[in-house]
Amino acid sequence: MQLSAWPGARHILAMPPATPTATDPSASAPGTRLDEWLAAEAALRERHAHGPGPGVAAREQVARMDGLGMLRAMQEGRGPTAPIGHTLGFLLVEVGEGRAVFQGTPAPAYFNPMGGIHGGWYATLLDSALGCAVHTLMPAGRAYTTSQINIHLVRGIGPQVQRVRAEGRVIHCGRQMATAEAQLVGPDGTLYAHGTTTCLVFDLPPARA
Repeated sequence: MQLSAWPGARHILAMPPATPTATDPSASAPGTRLDEWLAAEAALRERHAHGPGPGVAAREQVARMDGLGMLRAMQEGRGPTAPIGHTLGFLLVEVGEGRAVFQGTPAPAYFNPMGGIHGGWYATLLDSALGCAVHTLMPAGRAYTTSQINIHLVRGIGPQVQRVRAEGRVIHCGRQMATAEAQLVGPDGTLYAHGTTTCLVFDLPPARA
């Protein structure tokens, strides 16, 4: 395993938060996009620290809220945040109609056996952005599930990359099917992966008495 290729790779379980380094081209001057991304993340995590924390919304909450309202509540710390985001180091940073953006922190904890970031981590961020972009267009009482996802990995995420963002947007949303596309990019605009999804759209079943 090539763990030594990453700073702190031998201390996976006690890795400190990433800080800008001289090897990161996006950290060479104040006011860079990386600075903006880090500041936005810090502000959101502060909100989440005072919210309900990781969990799943109650069925009655899901049934009476539209998708965009539910995701905004999660982003702003008024609703529970997705447990998988805490496990894999990413969070929802932007959401709007037909659009969702997740920010993730590459870390040695997500290495594959060859010492690189596992493709499943790329796929998880992209799947989150794709699915949540579709979710923003769901009215109350409607839901979706992923039917198909296609991911293309085009570049490895190196040790100098502190953050990446998965930016998803809806292409089509109909009565029974929705499609979306997403890109995984760094602060300097480097493309690391891209993907598409097909989602099935349906009415939520009535709650059991």
